[in-house]
Amino acid sequence: MPTSLFALLVLSGAALYFMTPEERKRLLQSAIAMSKQGIGAMAQSAASSDPFDQFLRARASFPIVTPFLAAVCVIVYLLMSADRTAASDTERLIAWGASFSPRTTNGEWWRLLTSMFVHAGFMQLLATLVGLVPAGLILERAAGRVSFACVFLAAGLVAAIVSLWTASAMSIGAGASGAVCGVYGLLAASIAWAVLGRLRVSVPMSTVVQLAASAGLFFVITLASDQLGPHAELAGLGVGFVGGLVIGRGITREKPAMRRGLMVAAVAVLIAIAGALPLRGIIDARPEIVRVTAFEERSAAAYDAAVDKFKRGRLSSDALSQVIDRTILPELQDVRGRIAALRGVPREQAPLVAAADEYCKLRAESWRRRSGALHKRNMKLLHDAEQSERAALDAFQKMRAAG
Repeated sequence: MPTSLFALLVLSGAALYFMTPEERKRLLQSAIAMSKQGIGAMAQSAASSDPFDQFLRARASFPIVTPFLAAVCVIVYLLMSADRTAASDTERLIAWGASFSPRTTNGEWWRLLTSMFVHAGFMQLLATLVGLVPAGLILERAAGRVSFACVFLAAGLVAAIVSLWTASAMSIGAGASGAVCGVYGLLAASIAWAVLGRLRVSVPMSTVVQLAASAGLFFVITLASDQLGPHAELAGLGVGFVGGLVIGRGITREKPAMRRGLMVAAVAVLIAIAGALPLRGIIDARPEIVRVTAFEERSAAAYDAAVDKFKRGRLSSDALSQVIDRTILPELQDVRGRIAALRGVPREQAPLVAAADEYCKLRAESWRRRSGALHKRNMKLLHDAEQSERAALDAFQKMRAAG
């Protein structure tokens, strides 16, 4: 196995993340030398007389899918890191294809796949590479390129759907941890079939150690930099294991048929569709809450300005009342109507929307009482309106705290 190429990949990522431009330049020279060593290692592996290497070489002369998947992850990360057009890291992740419920569930379902190749940080990318490359270089050749790719994508797709169900609707889903867990599920199922089928060649201890070390490192890093959540990753592991049971039957005798991998992918798509349908139309209610906040500030300022004119004798009490009736209340009615019309509010924002509706109701009542008191020039009614206003403003502060 060309471990030097894998080391080059990890070191290159670390260089781009941690090093200065001068250090990166010096490392590039080392990278060229390591590339030559890696090519030599691959050539040596191709000519190896080790029975396990010969077993893999009989299935496929060299891996294609695993290096391609790793390269896509690295390239997207580097391009995304160089992108300075987004105002924040969150906006950058969404712009590059991460899953975000209000976008994903409103017609951008392609994010379920693209989010696998978008990573929120270097450690998350490193976890993907460490978990994917060592296991993938073996499984891709043993199970077949198409079958391996199907399991990887199927596990990642189902994990992304589960993440939509279990994670906060306002969280960002990114990374291939669910898909990599699917690779380990495939590995576990393949080992089970190999034991049952009595694999005629033994796996070198160095390979076992490398797989165990990479798996352990993957899960440790994933715990520290998780973006999908444990439920999604367990779902990916389950898809990989079940898919491996379907694909890997007879794996010790012959390369699994391509149609099995395609069948696993088709079933995963059906599961994703079934899981996606109830989630359609999730929204982010926060922009509407911002409208409510802006209305309170704007209306309070407009009324204070009118009161100032009233105190200086430039505005009558009836005219002051009309500011409320013709300007403030119609706008408040529109704001409350927009809140009431919200559909697809995520569960964690339901208390926020309820608080906004309560504020609108109390605020409308306080403004109507104030308008009536001004019309009747009744100080007692005006005092009652002020008490009602305090209740409305208390609800306003609760809404802001909930947001």
